[in-house]
Amino acid sequence: MHTYLMEMLVCPVCHGELTWRITEQKDAHIETAEARCNACAATYPVRDGIGLFLSPALPRNDLWQQVDSGLLRHLHEHPELQRQLMTMPPATLSPADRFFRALVLESRGDFGAAQIAEDLALKGLYTPAYLRCWQNQLDYVIEHLSTTRGPIVDLASGRGYLVERIIRRLQRPVVATDFSPGVLRRNRQWLQHLGLYEQVSLLAFDARLTPFKDGAVDTLTTNLGLPNIEEPGNLLKELRRIVGGMFLSVSHFYPEDDKANAKVIRKAGLASLLYRRSALEQFATAGWAVEVKNLCEGQASPTPPSIILDGATIDGLPVADTHLAWCVLLGHRAKQTKRCG
Repeated sequence: MHTYLMEMLVCPVCHGELTWRITEQKDAHIETAEARCNACAATYPVRDGIGLFLSPALPRNDLWQQVDSGLLRHLHEHPELQRQLMTMPPATLSPADRFFRALVLESRGDFGAAQIAEDLALKGLYTPAYLRCWQNQLDYVIEHLSTTRGPIVDLASGRGYLVERIIRRLQRPVVATDFSPGVLRRNRQWLQHLGLYEQVSLLAFDARLTPFKDGAVDTLTTNLGLPNIEEPGNLLKELRRIVGGMFLSVSHFYPEDDKANAKVIRKAGLASLLYRRSALEQFATAGWAVEVKNLCEGQASPTPPSIILDGATIDGLPVADTHLAWCVLLGHRAKQTKRCG
């Protein structure tokens, strides 16, 4: 993480000021350090350049870590499957198996071959309309960001598709965040491979308890990150607390009458942010003024399963063909109205 973040951060639990002890620094990058809260004495380390601001107060499931570790363990236990996955011609693999091959290549540090496998996988995992609408939203975010200045904080960065695009197109400082340190370690290695790491800071925290001061974030972005946050609770209120400027959220919404996917969506507790009307209501209740920008609609289908790995899939949704409405939600703090006595 970069040194400029020290002025923006507080204890994620009690919002107390932090005292820093830096033990390793490379130029503006803090590699190893410890931050101690002056109020509650909680400590937050920086390891391998990643600021770890996770609190044990909130439960969470590190799904990407489970996928990565579970995949590698399963392949180690079944070498014949690993041989098939890694040696069969790409054209004979299912899109899911191409993606799993990319994960294995990443674990071996072969990021060039992993990128080729992942790019090929994405074209088969998602419909052309899905990919077109998604890329259209990313382009819109980049165009809007080009009119702003300063660091950009990207929420729930995942595999860093938006982060990479921001750096390439805008050459801006970016804070890539996720609650999974494993995901951020992968992102560091990937960005170093691309020669883009110098402009990136990495922070691990739970979006429901962020380590930022009130209004410290001028620009917040997320690429389909909001629905991936379990039990969101007061998530949008917490984001409103830290954002002093604007919030750009790449989003997609399911049709209200889509019964086939609704059952899974509601069982997973994702209905509040995967339906347009309820999402806008949630934002308004949390004190946001939100505009729906850059609408794009297109068909989406379930991602094809793995052939080699017993039907394993990449995405849990959709479970049936549907028509998604894509957009960028552009949010600012709603203005407070004065009440007459």
